[in-house]
Amino acid sequence: MRLLVLPADGIGPEIVAAALVVLRRADRVFGLGIHLDHDEVGFASLHKHGTTLREETLQRARGYDGIILGTQSHAQYPSPDRGGRNISAAFRVQLDLYANVRPARTRAFLPSNLRPGKSMDLVIMREATEGFYPDRNMAQGWGEFMPTADMALSVRKITRHASERIARRAFELAMQRRRHVTAIHKANSFHMTDGLFLEAVRAVASGFPEVALDDLLVDASTAHLVRNPERFDVLVAENLYGDILSDLASELSGSLGLGGSVMSGDALCCAQAQHGSAPDIQGQDRANPTSMILSVAMLLGWLAQRRGTDEPAAAARAIERAVDAALEDPGGRTRDLDGPLGCMAFGERVAALVG
Repeated sequence: MRLLVLPADGIGPEIVAAALVVLRRADRVFGLGIHLDHDEVGFASLHKHGTTLREETLQRARGYDGIILGTQSHAQYPSPDRGGRNISAAFRVQLDLYANVRPARTRAFLPSNLRPGKSMDLVIMREATEGFYPDRNMAQGWGEFMPTADMALSVRKITRHASERIARRAFELAMQRRRHVTAIHKANSFHMTDGLFLEAVRAVASGFPEVALDDLLVDASTAHLVRNPERFDVLVAENLYGDILSDLASELSGSLGLGGSVMSGDALCCAQAQHGSAPDIQGQDRANPTSMILSVAMLLGWLAQRRGTDEPAAAARAIERAVDAALEDPGGRTRDLDGPLGCMAFGERVAALVG
């Protein structure tokens, strides 16, 4: 099992290092046969090669079983013509990692930001290759432009192909969970684009009669996430809606730092923490690596499904149990959760619990 490790920016190298301690322990326990290669992206690559993502690195990634990608400070990158390439966007579009899978769940032993008595256990399936993102919705050029100094326009792209395949992944996941999919849209305003998305989801639903489908306006869904999160199982959404709702759901469940995330396609999967690069705490051993650790577990789960093998799946479950066991002990938490541990110490704590 060959994995490409790209630590990237900010706290990325720290949380990736902690996650690799856990992964190496899982490799020893479950005999995964993992081989890790490292490369530079982000500011390290920019300073050395003049670009945040070399084309050779992008193409090299195709030859691996999976990718572990650290956090990126892409808001601070220079413009694309000066080498500031959005790494996540390039991976999603060029490697066709179209499904951004973002779970969010509460834990009884940790405080959440929900009302007392409320709980959450859901997964947001976010389509990641099109939508209102100007760097990924045109074959050539940029999807956002200014005809005059006082006018800015943006082009949105929704295709039946992309909508159907993210819907299919959502229904397949729902079959493994509570068999309920909610399609998120704004078809009352975006009649054609969200209308097409909704039409595609309903077409896919016909092939999954065991799964209940409902749909909800994106603005109403934010209210339901706060008021009645138990109603949700799997949510399927286009790019922008999924991006916003997943941050909301994770923060409501307790913290952006507590949920894993992968970018997956049909042939490749990339583990990537849900949160940002937090440069204000970079190098201080204060980061919480939980999201990165759980993202690596999700990558192992994806590999298990793709290969039809038990060992990666067992390792993924063991890592998830170890994370919960560490978090359940107040003395085993990171400082952002009022615990005593730094980033690497938490990774070592989780690793010791894998078995």
